Amino acid sequence: MLHCINLEEKEQANRYRLDQQHTLRSLKAEGLALHPLIVTRRSFGYADYPEIQFRLPYPVESNLFRDGSAIECFKEGEEPVKGILLSSDNKSGEFRLFAPDFPDWIEDDGVGIKLAPDTRTSSIMKKAMEGIGSNKTLSALFDEIHGERTVHKTPSNVSPENIHWKDDTLNESQRAAVSAILEDEQITIVHGPPGTGKTTTLVEAILQLKQNGEKILVCAPSNTAVDHIARELIRKGARCLRLGNTAKVDPEVFPHTPEGRLNNSRQQKEIRQLKIRAEEFRKMALKYKRNFGKAEREQRNLLFKEVKQIREEIRKLQAYNEEKLLEEAEVLLGTPIGLHDAGLDKLKAAVLVMDEAGQCMEPLAWTVFHLAPRIVLAGDHLQLPPTVLSDEAAKQGLNRSILEAAIGTQQRVYLLNTQYRMRNSIAGFSNEWFYKGLLQTAGHLADSGVHIHFIDTAGSGFGETPGGEGFSLQNEGELQLTAALIRSDGIDPSRLAFISPYSGQVDKARQQLPAGIRISTIDSFQGQEKEIVIVSLVRSNDDSVIGFLKDYRRMNVAMTRAKEQLLMIGDSATLGADPFYRALLDYIERNGSYRTVWEYDLMG
Repeated sequence: MLHCINLEEKEQANRYRLDQQHTLRSLKAEGLALHPLIVTRRSFGYADYPEIQFRLPYPVESNLFRDGSAIECFKEGEEPVKGILLSSDNKSGEFRLFAPDFPDWIEDDGVGIKLAPDTRTSSIMKKAMEGIGSNKTLSALFDEIHGERTVHKTPSNVSPENIHWKDDTLNESQRAAVSAILEDEQITIVHGPPGTGKTTTLVEAILQLKQNGEKILVCAPSNTAVDHIARELIRKGARCLRLGNTAKVDPEVFPHTPEGRLNNSRQQKEIRQLKIRAEEFRKMALKYKRNFGKAEREQRNLLFKEVKQIREEIRKLQAYNEEKLLEEAEVLLGTPIGLHDAGLDKLKAAVLVMDEAGQCMEPLAWTVFHLAPRIVLAGDHLQLPPTVLSDEAAKQGLNRSILEAAIGTQQRVYLLNTQYRMRNSIAGFSNEWFYKGLLQTAGHLADSGVHIHFIDTAGSGFGETPGGEGFSLQNEGELQLTAALIRSDGIDPSRLAFISPYSGQVDKARQQLPAGIRISTIDSFQGQEKEIVIVSLVRSNDDSVIGFLKDYRRMNVAMTRAKEQLLMIGDSATLGADPFYRALLDYIERNGSYRTVWEYDLMG
């Protein structure tokens, strides 16, 4: 794993480089750079770091720009400035710079941001992996997860009948999972396929744990997932403290961050005064413009040094206040790095709950496993794995999640077996192929007509073509067919999501399809849902090459987003050579509607 982290670090450094070989044009085409940016607001945020809000002049697919990503702000001919992405969607975002002030050129034309190697996260992961061998408890857990040590489990001592349920609507499989989490065992796995109420189950378990006076840690690899479970716990009355990157948290969650908790307090007033002083020194330093002599440069540096010292004082004050808040909270929430940075080593937590564990690479999980003696892993290893840039690191297992690593060796795996999202026939194929027929559909979602459709483009000449600058594929014909489908079926755009595996197709769709449709790559749409979903598969060629459609987990995500109607567009001649897609086509013929492109008026 240490070797894989090094491989990934090298690949990031190589891929994110901006030089003659890696031009701005190619970085943008690969989704590694956002350029040009239009700065809409500047402010000083956490610890007085400069923060910039921006919008993009045109929508882009920015799913690689995740909250907390390391970035560099750049302009041709200027020294880039390192920072962190606070939030981003396909139209706008916000980032923080690790600098005493805004660059002079920040509002010039041609400013952009690009992903940068996340050396800090890499170093934290490496340190965590290196420390396993010297910690007997972690070493034993590592061996157990990797099947090198068998632990004989004690019989259950927590019965669902003896629990006073906070939510009495939980089904039998959800109650069994909660009961298992309440047992005094080192590791418990909750396998939650799409729509099975994983968050509902975890919230109930956490409320039961805190009732016993135990402090609980909750983490997930993305800030979005952390905020989702935080909202649910806050609504149920849990005393939560949301740690880490809180610059763009939901308004409902913000009062439960350290900053939100300290608002209007005496300590916050003291911090505000320090910020005013820092701003005064900063303004004095800014009187020195770009071109000045040695004496002026030294004076400017001294002023910035004073600003830095004040900011350090602010950080120490915040750390002191946060320590008290940590003691008071029942539930502490953050990403693994957010929890790591909060310095929780001396805190006595009873349980660590990791949500979306199917998207957490294993070394990242080990950065927090030492924080509690009991661990709950929740998620679905049959959906998309963690994103890894290095092909070699992926081959050697870096893109295998902690959930995938553990689920094959652990006895304590609890499947949530009833889905409440989609019609029975929409869930049916995923249930057969991925979940061994164990997934049930709630009674009110029984089919009431035809809910799954395949529209075949075979023989139409709708071939795939290289997308923007040759980096991602497009299929113009499938977009024409999508527009015809919307017209002929009278689909309300507000109820519709258009998704595709290829960012090139998504970019083209944003230009051509009606306004109001949610348009996204499959990867970006994981965890979301819509009443109606159209999936454009894009691949159409004479050699039956389907590229990364071969990752069937991506299709599991795609097929389980629709609640009422799932419409898939593709070329059966290209797809049918693959056993998975052949089985899918057979399933739709038996359980849905199989149509052809010839049934539609593409001219509108």
